[in-house]
Amino acid sequence: MRIYAACVYLFLYAPIAIIALFSFSAGRNASEFTGFSVQWYGRALSNPFVMEALKTSLTVAFLSAMLASVLGTLAAVGLQGIRGPARTLFDAVIYIAVMIPGIVIGIATLIALVTVFDWLNPWLASLWPDAATPPRLSMGVGSLVAAHTMFTMALVIIIVRARLGSLEQALTEASADLYATPFGTFRQVTLPLIAPAILAGFLLSFTFSFDDFIIAFFVAGSETTLPIYVFSSIRRGVTPEINAIGTMVMVASLVLLIAAQLILRRGQRR
Repeated sequence: MRIYAACVYLFLYAPIAIIALFSFSAGRNASEFTGFSVQWYGRALSNPFVMEALKTSLTVAFLSAMLASVLGTLAAVGLQGIRGPARTLFDAVIYIAVMIPGIVIGIATLIALVTVFDWLNPWLASLWPDAATPPRLSMGVGSLVAAHTMFTMALVIIIVRARLGSLEQALTEASADLYATPFGTFRQVTLPLIAPAILAGFLLSFTFSFDDFIIAFFVAGSETTLPIYVFSSIRRGVTPEINAIGTMVMVASLVLLIAAQLILRRGQRR
């Protein structure tokens, strides 16, 4: 079993290690290591197209993670009071949102947004003064944030609900006995206890949004995120610069995932 496990991990992580290794190559061929150099990291960080795509990815990831954390926490707290068949239905919907393929979410979101924009744009044009150019809704950062929030909010709900389920009911009952309002109980008792889970959900949502390509490909419009830029670049050939970008993204994602796991464990120990 140990040999089998070692082979599985080798199969999973050897390609990633090779990409990281060849990102330090001094040559121009992505599949040949001709000497150690960090020049491709410098080129990637000085590439204006890479930095613009990185800025877009960071903006979308931060906004969607913030919205997912707030809306997901409120939904998780609200679902705690639901019992019976309704609870089962909501649980099924939440888990389906996590398990459904990204391409389905991307296509469905694209169709929904195009339909809404086609209905709202003529309405906005009719309300706008004739002398001014009316605003026109289209795909861009807003559609990216909306799609990623919808996808990552389910993760926050699952994480926060798991934390809520581990809390003792006596804590909220004691707060009520001391004449605290429901909002006061949530603000002074529940929220501090579930704060590590909310932060972990934020970090996971940020990571998933930052790394996403499939959903972003459908709803990005004229915007270019970092995964979309990498995909467009490798169609012209893989260079060590792409390896460097992939390595930096992988390291950043691992740091966020490890931080989220540590925060969850620390909150559980508390």
